[in-house]
Amino acid sequence: MLCVWHCIVTLMNTDDKFKQEHSAQLSDYLLTRRQFLNRAGMGFGALSLAALFGEGLFLGDAAAASSSANSLQPKSPHFPAKARHVVHIFAQGAPSHIDTWDPKPALAKYDGKSIPGYDGVAMASPFKFEKRGRSGIEVSEVFPKLGELVDDLCVVRSCYTDIPAHEVATVFMNTGSTRQARPSLGSWVLYGLGSENENMPGFISLRAGGSPIGGSANWQSAFLPGQYQGVSINTRLTAVDRLIENIKNPYLPLREQRRQMDLVHELNEMHAKNLQADAHLEARLQSYEMAFRMQTEATDAFDISKEKADVRAAYGRTPQGNQLLIARRLIERGVRFVQVWAGGWDHHQDLEERLPERARDIDQPLAAFITDLKQRGLFDKTLVIWGGEFGRKPVKDRNGNDNPGRDHNAKAFTTIFAGAGVKAGTVYGATDEFGAAAVQDKVHIHDLHATVLALLGFDHKKLTYRYNGRDFRLTDVSGEVVKGIMA
Repeated sequence: MLCVWHCIVTLMNTDDKFKQEHSAQLSDYLLTRRQFLNRAGMGFGALSLAALFGEGLFLGDAAAASSSANSLQPKSPHFPAKARHVVHIFAQGAPSHIDTWDPKPALAKYDGKSIPGYDGVAMASPFKFEKRGRSGIEVSEVFPKLGELVDDLCVVRSCYTDIPAHEVATVFMNTGSTRQARPSLGSWVLYGLGSENENMPGFISLRAGGSPIGGSANWQSAFLPGQYQGVSINTRLTAVDRLIENIKNPYLPLREQRRQMDLVHELNEMHAKNLQADAHLEARLQSYEMAFRMQTEATDAFDISKEKADVRAAYGRTPQGNQLLIARRLIERGVRFVQVWAGGWDHHQDLEERLPERARDIDQPLAAFITDLKQRGLFDKTLVIWGGEFGRKPVKDRNGNDNPGRDHNAKAFTTIFAGAGVKAGTVYGATDEFGAAAVQDKVHIHDLHATVLALLGFDHKKLTYRYNGRDFRLTDVSGEVVKGIMA
């Protein structure tokens, strides 16, 4: 097929008579969605676009798909923004707030006993908490490095969600919906702000291995135009040519690929004249253009071997360290929203052994990431978020046997904010004396999302998209900006 395509390219570029006689037939043949994906010989731009961007990328309304080719150009928000970029480190599995950021000394009094008004046997945290920094915020011993940076953090202890089920709550945290396929937070951000780099996707999701629970629903664009969908990258594969499958075309030089791209656009114009303009096709061709340009830019962005040895050592040569180092390199290049998956926090049992292990995976890399952003002048431009989908109960999980853990708790969990626009060195909100439920300055998922958008310069009630006769927004019909965490 590659040879046939090359022959057509050559003939179409050199023979005007051939163009005139066969343009309609060729446009019908070459420019259907699936045929083009399967038949075009443009390396990354065609052979693996489905793998990188998702086969179901362009699923929005035709009117949406036919939006301007400049739809990813930088846009002005509703009011001056405090943040220009977001890095969301998702601790999937639901970390125990009681053992990390929300100390509950009252649990020690009831350890092994029933808690008044609560079902189950109390479980005191096996970890010591210590006041750190000038702010004196108490941090668990499992986060020694992050404890050193506590004066840069805003610890929101009063978060809560709707449903304590991993998949539903994970997708809810990332999309603001528990029931329907809705655009992700990153997609809304890219839709509102556009991209700062035309050679890179504006929204990238980094995962160290297989797909997380909930899969692509966590970075989908849903009914938003497909160019706003997140690009999922498996960072477990360290070689750049494997990290991004088919990033380069081994058969054709860039110059020849450029000629092919120009031909494709010419054929598309013919297709539009002979039949009708295909909005979905036009949107897809925009992504092909980006894929072509990414061959150089993305290769450089993901190549962490170019970093100095001391930087690599600071982050730690681990999957989590590699992810956050890549995240910094992406932010430097103008990527608007980076989602970093840092799972493994589902500790129903063996909490005393397993939680510190998971904490070590993120403690040094995240501390290094924050420090690196500050040194490079990026911290004041970047909003950093760490947290899971819900919290944990103050009682022993009945399935924990002799080495227990904690069960799911939708009523209370902690989220960490840092960077642009955040009131550093503060604690916001509180749970009850046992950590069972948020009771002071409660922060719902919709409130979190409203606040993120506000830091990016948006009124969450006005950032809307019309679909099926209704104006949709990230926060649905709820959400209030948490002004208490904003500087």
